[in-house]
Amino acid sequence: MAEDNSYESILCVKPEVHVYRIPPRASNRGYRAADWKLDEPAWSGRMKIIAKGKLAFIKLEDRNTGELFAQAPVEQYPGVAVEAVTDSSRYFVIQIDDGKGRHAFIGVGFADRGDSFDFNVALQDHFKWVKQEGELAKQEASQSNAPKLDLSFKEGQTIKISIGNIKKKDTSAGKPRPAVGGLLPPPPGGKVGGSLIPPPVGQQTAPLVQTNTAPPLGLGSPVSSAPLASSDLWGDFASASPNSSKESVKSGWVQFS
Repeated sequence: MAEDNSYESILCVKPEVHVYRIPPRASNRGYRAADWKLDEPAWSGRMKIIAKGKLAFIKLEDRNTGELFAQAPVEQYPGVAVEAVTDSSRYFVIQIDDGKGRHAFIGVGFADRGDSFDFNVALQDHFKWVKQEGELAKQEASQSNAPKLDLSFKEGQTIKISIGNIKKKDTSAGKPRPAVGGLLPPPPGGKVGGSLIPPPVGQQTAPLVQTNTAPPLGLGSPVSSAPLASSDLWGDFASASPNSSKESVKSGWVQFS
């Protein structure tokens, strides 16, 4: 995100803060608030922390008029611009800048520990956001410079998909079985055996009529020509009369009943 110098956001406001003149650092071990004259602050007023792009500014203002007393630009935290003392959590050393290249170190302190905690968190959150924005910008730059993969199909290019373990559908299921000898097959689930199926209702079966009236080769009396009706589809063979059976035995012919 590009830095917009015309837009400011307020990160934290504390109505009471004290400013102290601090002696030069005696050693590299850090500043100590006990070395300051804590009961004689050099100035008291309001503190405001604002964000302007990636920078944060600590502004010390008059609590009544809002007139600027001093400000400290902060480029990173923790850093040189803001440093905590070694013997208290309510006091800090900040580097103020007059805007003309001159700067000085002053001590600031809060009467309440909650105010110092808010001051510390406001700066931490701002620079955490700055760090995340920087990492996101690097990722976007690396992705834009990386070569893009062309996954589109070229002209004439095809793909082949192989799907295994597919069984063919049985096309014979559901089809009626062909009739054998002109007869209809038995209905599904019906009894299948040696018996024949009776003809459909309304269909008349012609009775079988024996038309031979003379015995073969003159070897017996004539056979009755009466029609033989039966409830069976094929009818039933009538037994020969007793006389004809005897005559057939004498003549050497056997009549099957």
